Amino acid sequence: MENFFISKPDFADFIKEISRDFVTFYLKEKPARFDWKQGKRKLLYWQKYDDNLEGLSLSGVRAQDSLKQFVFSCKEKVSDDFSDPKNRKKPVLLVGAKNCDLQGLDITDFVFTQGDFKDPFYIKKRQDMFIIASDCANPLETCFCLALDINPYPEKNYDLGLCDIKDGYIVEVATQRARNYIAEYKNKFSLASNAQLQRKRDIRDTASSDVAFNISKYGVPRKNELQGVVEKCFDSQIWKDEAKTCVECGSCNFICPTCHCFFLGDSKEENKNIRRKIWDACLYKDFAVVAGGANPRKRLFQRLRNRYDKKFAFFPNTLGIIACTGCGRCISGCPGKIDIRRILKNMAAEAKAAV
Repeated sequence: MENFFISKPDFADFIKEISRDFVTFYLKEKPARFDWKQGKRKLLYWQKYDDNLEGLSLSGVRAQDSLKQFVFSCKEKVSDDFSDPKNRKKPVLLVGAKNCDLQGLDITDFVFTQGDFKDPFYIKKRQDMFIIASDCANPLETCFCLALDINPYPEKNYDLGLCDIKDGYIVEVATQRARNYIAEYKNKFSLASNAQLQRKRDIRDTASSDVAFNISKYGVPRKNELQGVVEKCFDSQIWKDEAKTCVECGSCNFICPTCHCFFLGDSKEENKNIRRKIWDACLYKDFAVVAGGANPRKRLFQRLRNRYDKKFAFFPNTLGIIACTGCGRCISGCPGKIDIRRILKNMAAEAKAAV
């Protein structure tokens, strides 16, 4: 893969130039605060670009919200006509996407672009989007991506990849569209030196060691240890015990980069019928209710189990991919302190004991 170097001032100019073609969002630092799980850490969020990259942070961890919101909005019209010029929107440019979110796109791509029913709204956003990814150089304690064979640096589903080496960025070129931009603004880029490439390797090794430490500290089972564990623990007491503190807020669903459930709602606006696609959550009480009023998952523990069944059984069996990227968002976002690492550890232990 081609590797270039760009200084930070030149990168700011580069983004300013190419943003004419996009609606741009970048990772921005929030002021440091104390979090009971993470200690004092700077948190990141997606900031809309407005001619400057103030607060840009490409060496930090993933944003609090996943990037799925840019291809699968929490509430969007699905009754628009693409042929109508007023409904045409600029594509999105993301600066700073992390590998846990990029890996999550494999799941949403499968759901919305394959099979008998394809989502034209998702497909249009996905095809037009330009993604500048970046290394996750400072993982949080809740990160466990390596346990699922996912590295803390970009591997797929991106156009340009950046590694912050303080005086500038090492730039990996992953697509032809990205090569075209590099060629157009070649005066801003130079070939990365061996010393700069070594710095990138050192940064990645350190980040991987930090995640490996988290995995060891919390006893998170590795990917190969999770094969078939949900099926073996389907009737386990684990689900009832963990569900005791769940408040059915849906936070784990909405914050997850791979959760994709939705429902369709209709309304009338200005004498027009409007249909919207709205995020749904499998922890909600009425999630599985059918038209006749029956509910196959009346109990909360059944809905919690369903979440893990889809991620660690259905998708591995259907697609060969675990629908969890180890981002740790659901751990930080759960008011009931339900920890996916604890559940996976207990499931793996119970399944092993049953052999």
